[in-house]
Amino acid sequence: MTAPLLDRTGTAAAARDHAHRDAASDPMLPRPFRVISRHLDTRDTVTLGLEPLDGVPLAFAAGQFTMLLAFGVGEVPISISGDPTGPGPLLHTIRDVGSVTHALVGAVPGTVMGVRGPYGTGWEVRSGRGGDVVVVAGGIGLAPLRPALLELAHERAAYGRVVLLYGARSPEDVLFAEDLARWAARHRITVEVTVDYGPPDWTGRVGLVTDLVPRAGFDPGHALALVCGPEVMMRAVATALVARGVAPERVRLSMERNMQCGVGLCGHCQLRELFLCLDGPVLGYDRLGPLMDIREL
Repeated sequence: MTAPLLDRTGTAAAARDHAHRDAASDPMLPRPFRVISRHLDTRDTVTLGLEPLDGVPLAFAAGQFTMLLAFGVGEVPISISGDPTGPGPLLHTIRDVGSVTHALVGAVPGTVMGVRGPYGTGWEVRSGRGGDVVVVAGGIGLAPLRPALLELAHERAAYGRVVLLYGARSPEDVLFAEDLARWAARHRITVEVTVDYGPPDWTGRVGLVTDLVPRAGFDPGHALALVCGPEVMMRAVATALVARGVAPERVRLSMERNMQCGVGLCGHCQLRELFLCLDGPVLGYDRLGPLMDIREL
């Protein structure tokens, strides 16, 4: 497909509308976005702020992901980490773990990259209205949960107790430290942080995030649980939440395993009958639990 040209009136607006319609009609066609901000979160993790060159904002639900394209390098699925409740740049928090993510985290303001999406299912935060919400994150898993936490903070009065349990490798790897402090101070969100190991001057908790679940203050009979992190961590946390009394269908996990196309064509993300890019990435533990226990999958 050739790039859209100016129409006969010569208006740039018409060309932008043309480009947006083309991208909307072809799910494999990325839209060009420009990097407008770059924030170094940790030694290997960066949050990029993006704006569309066609001027049309990308609406999304908390928990959805996009396919980010580093031109000449490749494409990867990255969950959106921005605020779904209002205007602003499209935010993605990216850890440097491979050739594509290395190119993405190295992007400076002015860099143009491709964006496809948003894709997949969301956290459906509003289904927890009137009850307690417990959010459990491991490492970079806090990034896909950040939009849900921003949504909870935006409508805080609609929920009961909101608890965030967060585990990181070390104090230096804790993401969104300013957000954590603000959520606790301004939005009555209980924030508990633990690390795998800490320096001698670390006065916080050391241990697994699963150790925080049994003593967290929430009503399991009327709770919604949102969980994201490494699969082994999510299995352990889901097991602990169900043992605590949370209904399996009210425990939601985010899976981004092996996604490559984002639209259910390549089959790399298939988990038996599920295509995680279409049926997920957010799914209830009632559906995921039996599949996660099968070693061959």
